[in-house]
Amino acid sequence: MTFDTAFILSTLPAFLKAVGVTLQVGLIAIATSLLVALVNATLLVLRAPYLWRLVKAYVELARNTPLLIQLFFVYFALPSLGLKISGFSAAIITMTFMGGAYLTEVLRAGIEAVPRAQLESGRSIGLSEGQLLRHVVLPQAGILSLPALFANFIFLLKETTVVSAVAVPEILYTTKNYIALYYKTYEMLAVLTLLCVLLFLPLSLLLRYVERRLQHGQFGV
Repeated sequence: MTFDTAFILSTLPAFLKAVGVTLQVGLIAIATSLLVALVNATLLVLRAPYLWRLVKAYVELARNTPLLIQLFFVYFALPSLGLKISGFSAAIITMTFMGGAYLTEVLRAGIEAVPRAQLESGRSIGLSEGQLLRHVVLPQAGILSLPALFANFIFLLKETTVVSAVAVPEILYTTKNYIALYYKTYEMLAVLTLLCVLLFLPLSLLLRYVERRLQHGQFGV
């Protein structure tokens, strides 16, 4: 068996494009998931009438069903209801649905970790509940949640490989295409592994750095 480095080099432009798609899907999903989670966590903590129960049901549903099944439901079931949707849009919707649930629990835990004494102090100086949430609770909850947030961001980026199932041309989809066309299995798997390391290892190192800073109280909490 020979390792065809020339073939690997010829595939690099396609893989660079696939990396761009992977990052695009992952970063959009992270941003939208964070927005969903912020709203949901606030509703949970404030125990908004009826709404917090809906949020709990959503979190349980999203966390206890596989991402691939969610993706197939969005991609194949919605068109049957008259809603045409592209693979890329289905990927964003599905990853936001799942990611929002995981990040909701992370932010909820962060909010509940803020010392109650600070809430009482804020109320004693006349802050409203909304002001307490904006100026006292959410800033500290965000910092306390950083390690778990980063871990879930990495998780979401890794999960982008699942969207190859609906022909989104990210790194796994590109790898499978080259293997199917040219039978260069070892070369393509080597490229895929290297790209995953280059994409995810820096984020893992950043997570460790943030955790060390938090342990030494360097974020002001």
